[in-house]
This record gives sequence, C-alpha cells and structure tokens, in this order.
Amino acid sequence: MNIVVLSGSPRKGANTDTMVDTFAEAAHEGGHTVEVVRVAGKKIAGCLGCQYCFEHEGACVQKDDMAGVVESLKNADMVVFASPIYWFDITAQEKAVIDRLYAFGATGFSFTKTALLLDSHSKGVYDAAIAMYKATCAYCKWEDQGIVTISGMTERDSMASSPKLEEVRELARKLA
Repeated sequence: MNIVVLSGSPRKGANTDTMVDTFAEAAHEGGHTVEVVRVAGKKIAGCLGCQYCFEHEGACVQKDDMAGVVESLKNADMVVFASPIYWFDITAQEKAVIDRLYAFGATGFSFTKTALLLDSHSKGVYDAAIAMYKATCAYCKWEDQGIVTISGMTERDSMASSPKLEEVRELARKLA
C-alpha cells in the first residue's frame, strides 16, 4: 500500500516527528511504501472557496506548495493525518492542507483509507480534532484505520519514551 503521512507540526525533530517516524518505520517493515510530507514547512495558503478547481480538473488557482502535496496524494492508497494539538485542534498548517483537499471534489480521491495521529501536552484536548476527522471520513467515505492520541508531551523529546508509541506501531502493523 502507498501511504502518505501529512505531518502538521512546525517543530522539526520534536514529538510529532517521532510519532510519524515510528509509524513510517513500522509500516515500511510491513511492506508498505511511506512518504512523509511535512506540510508545516511548506507555503500553503488556505482555500479561497472560489471553485476554480471544479472548472479546471482539480487544479487550484493558487500557485503554492500545495501542488506538490497534491501530486503525492494522487498515488496514495492511504493518508495519515498527524498533528500536535494547538489550542484544542490540529495545527493551522495541517488545517490549510485539509481545506485545500476541496479540490479533489472535482476529480475524486485516489485514497480510501485514513488514520489520525495526535499528540499534546494535556489530556482531554482531542475532541475537536477527532470530531472533524470523523465527520470528514464519513462525508468523503474514507475508511478510518485508527486514531492514536498521546498526551504528556511536556518536553521536546517526551515522545521518545512514551509507552503509547506501541499503539502507533500496532496501527501501522495491522494495515492490510
């Protein structure tokens, strides 16, 4: 399976990256191809809602780094959304990419499977992100493969010693 991980953390080498790397390694060991796209390091504007994409076979009127993300997604069988929680939701960078997926409404999605990886400092801050993810899966008819939330990320390297990383590995291992 060709898996694309969209990582929304603006902090390179921190907790979300550790979580994503763990998932990618386990998925690769299972025979899957994994591409990690660090969307927070890209220049991606929010969707304008202009519907240019619907008149131009999914092409966006905005010429930014989203074009490369779209190219990666065109061959994906599965997309994993990974983000730290900032103010009770995914990062703005991750949300901009999700909003720009609107362009696939013109052409359809190649992927049908998704998963969600979230990390945070505090417990009980995942409701908004999970609700948005589940609603999007239902609307787009994506098959949710799993959701993993890991709290207690008090330091930049807290993830490395988190026992919940095993849940991330298990999610990757169970993919068929």
